[in-house]
Amino acid sequence: MAGVSTRTVRHYHRIGLLPEPARQPNGYRAYGLRDAVELARVRRLTELGLSLDEVRDVLAEDAGKDLAEILAELDADLARQEETIRRRRARLRDLLAQAEAEGSLPPEAPVSPALATLFADFDRATAHLTAPEPESLALDRRLLALLDTSAAASGPGDWLGPLAEAFTADPEATRRAYALYARLDDLAHAAPDDPRVEETARALVALLPRDLPAGAPSDSAFLDAVYAGFAPAQAAVLRRVITLLKERTP
Repeated sequence: MAGVSTRTVRHYHRIGLLPEPARQPNGYRAYGLRDAVELARVRRLTELGLSLDEVRDVLAEDAGKDLAEILAELDADLARQEETIRRRRARLRDLLAQAEAEGSLPPEAPVSPALATLFADFDRATAHLTAPEPESLALDRRLLALLDTSAAASGPGDWLGPLAEAFTADPEATRRAYALYARLDDLAHAAPDDPRVEETARALVALLPRDLPAGAPSDSAFLDAVYAGFAPAQAAVLRRVITLLKERTP
């Protein structure tokens, strides 16, 4: 019934996780419904990632509960696991649909459908450009994937739509965006006080739509980690961009 081996049951008895039921006159243990339910609960709890010590604590808390309560909690465990599986399968369907529609998934996958669309649109818009892809563009894509993950954890973000429009609205907008990434590459070995820092920051802010949510992370440790991924002058551009975006926010 519980889907475990007799060896596992004996192990649980040996370590005191489950009490050993009384033996019948013929020497066999007499297991009842409660034993099967508790064993099934142990299995579900371990499948959810709990250690045997953690399972022991849970069972101790359940000691005073009647069978109906234990069954209800086991059902709740199963319902939560079913919901987790449902969300995972829905996400996998989205990814498979993206792969079929675009022919492949972006290197940063899995990302949200909105960000995957942005990457695909930008790739199509820049396909005619003969210049090598700027290194800062690849780094920015990874940063967008990180921000996308953070937004997914706290709730859907509303910044990808305006960003996609700014970068792919027309060939000229795409060319300017690509050129800005190339300018960032040129700053890889420059000093943070290079005059091109201010010029590049202002050009980037000018490309971004005014309705783009400012929403810059306020966690200084997070921002420090982001800046550390860029050269000093490039990081100076990002710092200046954030400042300029805050200044222009109504």
